[in-house]
Amino acid sequence: MAVAEIIPPSRFEALGKLFMKRGFGSPVSVAISVLVFAVLGWIAWSFLDWAVFRAVWRKENVENCGHGGACWAVIDARHRLILFGTYPFDQHWRSTLAALAIVVTVVLSCVPAMWAARRLAVLWIAGFASYYLLMEGSLLGLQQVTTDGWGGLSLTLFLFAAVVLLGMPMGLGLALMRRSQMPVVKWFAVIIIDTIRSLPLVTTLFTAAIVVPLFLPSWLDGDKIWRVIFGFALFFACYQAEVFRGGFQAIPRGQFEAGKALGLGYWSILGRIVLPQVFRHALPSTINMVVVTFKETAIVTIIGFFDILASGKTAFGTADWAPYYIEVYLCVAAIYWVFIFSLGQYGEYLKGRMALAER
Repeated sequence: MAVAEIIPPSRFEALGKLFMKRGFGSPVSVAISVLVFAVLGWIAWSFLDWAVFRAVWRKENVENCGHGGACWAVIDARHRLILFGTYPFDQHWRSTLAALAIVVTVVLSCVPAMWAARRLAVLWIAGFASYYLLMEGSLLGLQQVTTDGWGGLSLTLFLFAAVVLLGMPMGLGLALMRRSQMPVVKWFAVIIIDTIRSLPLVTTLFTAAIVVPLFLPSWLDGDKIWRVIFGFALFFACYQAEVFRGGFQAIPRGQFEAGKALGLGYWSILGRIVLPQVFRHALPSTINMVVVTFKETAIVTIIGFFDILASGKTAFGTADWAPYYIEVYLCVAAIYWVFIFSLGQYGEYLKGRMALAER
């Protein structure tokens, strides 16, 4: 028997055969495929010609900009403003270390060896404490920088991590409350979830930042950034609660009854039997929620925070750099893409890992 008959074709070979069959299986298919590839090739070459071959890369050569190529000199000249916002120029090393602290915290949280409640708690407390101490500075004997001066990529990462960290347990709590047998608890959760989900995120953030202080005494106002984080986390939690509720509904009720028959209490059934399955069922939608949340951090620009998108707008806000806004937006888009693509790939890894565990 031939080796080719023993070894099944790989996925790439199967896709290649399907592509050849669909794309070049008839004269009409050949003509359409050639036309499509020609157009795509022309678009790709035009972009490379503009972005690479005729581009200006150094700020010293800015006089060569405007001759048909991209002017990446604006990134070379204004990258600090894009990445750090209004944070003091001579303290940018602190903002860099703070952003790295959040990134390292998130990355370590994705390592299976860290998937224990105590380890994750210590890791996140250390990560957020490091971020705050570096950004604020006064407790370390450095120049104090209030939250009004925070900005750029480090602020975007902080908002994203804080919202997910607070919103995930809040969402689980709201989902459990909505499933409660006590009418008061259940309807309280229903009202909170349906009210918040019926409002745009901008309204929720504006209310947290501007409206709430009007009804509170001055000593309860707190810092605007913490109010916004809590409002954003509540918005995330209400949507995530519905994701968790779908996960609960996918579990047969007999599993609860089996747990009771074994003499397990409510919390033991929940922690040992139900929640692992809920998280497995809710994983695809949860990854989608996390990705959407990272993108929605740009909305904080509206209420006065200097995130990376607002910093990018400021980078071409002068007359000298105003014509090169496309290059700035492409740079910001590339930064967003790196983080969102990484989150999406990690979600695929988790789904594959859980699929193997089910076999």
